[in-house]
Amino acid sequence: MIKTNISDGTVHKVPIDLREALTSDSKALTVWESLTPLARNEWICWATLVKREETRKQHVERVISELKEGMRRPCCWIGCFHRKDKPISPSVQYVLNKQKIK
Repeated sequence: MIKTNISDGTVHKVPIDLREALTSDSKALTVWESLTPLARNEWICWATLVKREETRKQHVERVISELKEGMRRPCCWIGCFHRKDKPISPSVQYVLNKQKIK
């Protein structure tokens, strides 16, 4: 039986494409369900905060493969800045400001 009720993040809901990928891989789904809501939130944000559909598909695929490799959070990710429960750190704000300049 395929599990369709998947745990969300602290701010983000699991989008359909990521939900489908997770439910099609039991190992990745098991790791997903063992993550904290904050870690799940960061994976969701990392996978979806891209401009091109092709890049998004690649990110969703990487979420699955990296969870299966034992990664608990996205590598080199500054963290989800959509969280409303804490202010953005100065280091994250610096990176975001640099991205706006480009």
